[in-house]
Amino acid sequence: MKDLVVAVALTTAVQAMVAVAVFAPAVLAPAAQGEIGIAASSIGIFTTLVYLAAAFCALFSGGFVARHGPMRVNQHCLLWAGGGAALCASGVPSMIALGALAIGMGHGSVTPASVTILVKRTPDRLRNLIMSVRQSGVPIGGAIAGALVPPLILAYGWRVAALVVGVLCLSCAVALQPWRRQYDDEREDARHSGPASHLALIRMVFAHAKLRQVALTSFAYAGIQLCLASYLVVYLTERAGLSLVGAGAVFSLAMTGGVVGRVVWGAVADYLGSARIVLGSLGVSMGLCAFAIAQLSPQWPYAAVIALCVVFGASAIGWSGVFVAEVARVAPDGNVALATGASLTFTYLGPVVMPFVYWLVVVLTNSYPLAFMLVGAAALIAGFSYFRK
Repeated sequence: MKDLVVAVALTTAVQAMVAVAVFAPAVLAPAAQGEIGIAASSIGIFTTLVYLAAAFCALFSGGFVARHGPMRVNQHCLLWAGGGAALCASGVPSMIALGALAIGMGHGSVTPASVTILVKRTPDRLRNLIMSVRQSGVPIGGAIAGALVPPLILAYGWRVAALVVGVLCLSCAVALQPWRRQYDDEREDARHSGPASHLALIRMVFAHAKLRQVALTSFAYAGIQLCLASYLVVYLTERAGLSLVGAGAVFSLAMTGGVVGRVVWGAVADYLGSARIVLGSLGVSMGLCAFAIAQLSPQWPYAAVIALCVVFGASAIGWSGVFVAEVARVAPDGNVALATGASLTFTYLGPVVMPFVYWLVVVLTNSYPLAFMLVGAAALIAGFSYFRK
């Protein structure tokens, strides 16, 4: 049990630090837009680049883990994410785009690497809970970004805030070194043989009905999660009239709701013995929350804004631990890293497509509410699919 606790703590910390790099630009955007010369609403393009790179790397991640070991891959992920954050501090649009791609490369392989460490240490009866605790690193990272970045911006400017994120990721990568030999001596999934097998990974997803469903619905869930994470601060400042610090606090609380949600939904899935019921219910919940937030106005009490965003975060950010556990459960032939990486390719395409569509709707209609309603409809459709016979 001690080995499991240590593994969960380490993998959660890695996920949290990578997530700080992923979410920090959304918090930086309102302060940086004047100097960069690009509207804050364009953060959707940044998110698209992050997840385009993540989708590409996720497909190859099973091979990376097999060759280099899961802990070394986690260190590489932190270095890519930290380097990407540092590039964003340049303020040059082309360098910011490269930074987005670097952050995505770090984000793409971190889950398959961490799941490889955890799956052999986790009893079946605790699978959903343990994977959900590990996945809580994503909203923990978002909460850190929402709480840490705005004060840094006010005190030192947005460039320094971006550099601090990069230094934190680098420090975490160095801190993992004492555990590298222990976890990387356990390399598995070496059957992943090279470029010729990558198309086979995609075929593997479509050939197995349960794996196909969780992979495809995760497209919508991940898309709405990143629309929330990318646009919430911008939306609250422009639509609800909140200050940057006030919007950042709500963002942090929404991420905290995601932390709690991931643990609770994992426990509920283990108790019910059905991840499908939980995944379907969460899709319906996040869709309804998206419709509700579209009605937001400056007249809303601050407490009501917080309550809605916490519930939204608990569902739109709280689903992925149950998803990862379900992928591990249905992985063909026990190839957990390969199945996770292949499934995450579809997951990461959601944040490639949906934040871009959100941004396009805002540009064409000047309507954030309409954009939220469209992504909410996608979540509802995906959620109800789990209740079909």
